This record gives sequence, structure tokens and C-alpha cells, in this order.
Amino acid sequence: MGKRSKRYEKSLKVYNPTTAYSLREAIKILKKFEPTKFDESAEMSFQLGVEADKTEVTVRGTAALPNGTGKKVRIMCFAQGETQKAAEAAGADFVGAEDYVQKIESGWLDFDAVVATPDLMRAISRLGKVLGPRGLMPTPKTGTVTQDVAKAIKEIKAGRVEFKGDKTGGLHVAFGKRSFTEEALYQNAKVIVKAILDAKPATSKGDYLRSVSVALSQSPGVRVKNSALSVVEE
Repeated sequence: MGKRSKRYEKSLKVYNPTTAYSLREAIKILKKFEPTKFDESAEMSFQLGVEADKTEVTVRGTAALPNGTGKKVRIMCFAQGETQKAAEAAGADFVGAEDYVQKIESGWLDFDAVVATPDLMRAISRLGKVLGPRGLMPTPKTGTVTQDVAKAIKEIKAGRVEFKGDKTGGLHVAFGKRSFTEEALYQNAKVIVKAILDAKPATSKGDYLRSVSVALSQSPGVRVKNSALSVVEE
């Protein structure tokens, strides 16, 4: 590990890194960390008790954060005809079909989320190797492949986040910004925990939430008690 910053070292003195806290207490600690020059993202990290190497037990889904993400989300929508007009009216930043497929194939990636109508998925499938590794490939499971693109666009703009576990059973999802109030961060975090509990695969045995922590972009992680998460309400 490289040399830690003085700010990071100061943050370690605010709490006990070996102690697990309630979700509310952990967020309170984040707010006490010395601030950076930018508005850091707040992120939850989970280690899940799943057989992560089996694709059929991938934990994935969406959560509609009540207080938004604090981030402006640029949406690429693949649609045409009347649906294209609906996407533009709903606030999509880029709307089109084959022209944008070619543009993305050429290296353009100035967007944060992708929504598409089912009829265009065949054309979009060519982008799997580009969008897939970045978590941007639209899918019916997360509601990003839909005929009602306007609804999906509005939800994403309002603060809907997607989550997906990795091959080691790890899962990371942002739940706001440091500038949010403690209560706003807490309410967002609760929604994420509930969504991940709801996405528990039937094959998961033993502890599903093996470890959970919260952190800011440049802060240490604060461990959260699993017992506090099983109920979500504290």
C-alpha cells in the first residue's frame, strides 16, 4: 500500500476501524471525516454469501434512491419514431438508432446509462464487448430494455441506481454525495440494503450479507453491523 494522505490518517482517528457500527452511526462517522476539495461520492460495499462464479446466482437489480444520487446522469436512448420523441421529451441526452451504434463502435462513450426499445436490441448486441464490461449494456432485468423508455429515463434521472455483484461476490453501489444530510444518506442506504436483500438468490446458504462497509471516495471504509442490516430499520 502506498503512503496514505494526512487527511486519510486523520480520518482513521475519528472512529475505531475494528468496530462495526449501526448503519446510521457509520454514516454519521463519514460526515465527520475531513472534507476534500470536491464533493465525494458515498459508496456501500458488500461481500455476499453467493457462489459468484455461477452466472445463475448473479445478484443484480435496481434501487430508486429517494434523495437521488447527486450526480447528473447522461442517458443514451436507442429508440426511433414516436418512441424517440417520447425519449427526448423525458430528458434523454442522446436519442437515435443505427447512427449511435456506429458512433459507439468508433469509440464514443460520453454517457452514463443506456435505455433501449426491444426492437433495437439486435443492432445494439454488436456493442456487447464495449458496453458490457462497463456495466452499460441495457437489459430487461433492470428495466433498461423497455417500450416505455420515458418511464425508465425519468426514473434514472430521478436517482435510480443499478447494482450487480462481481465474480468474487463483491458488490459496490453509490448512495449519494458527502454534501447530502445524514438523514438523506441514511434513507438512500436503507433502500439499497432492502433491494440487495430482495435480490438474494434462492441458492444462497449461510450468511448472505457477509460484510458491509460505507466509505467516501477518498476515505477509509467504516464497517456496518450485519445485525443492523437484517432489519434495515434502526
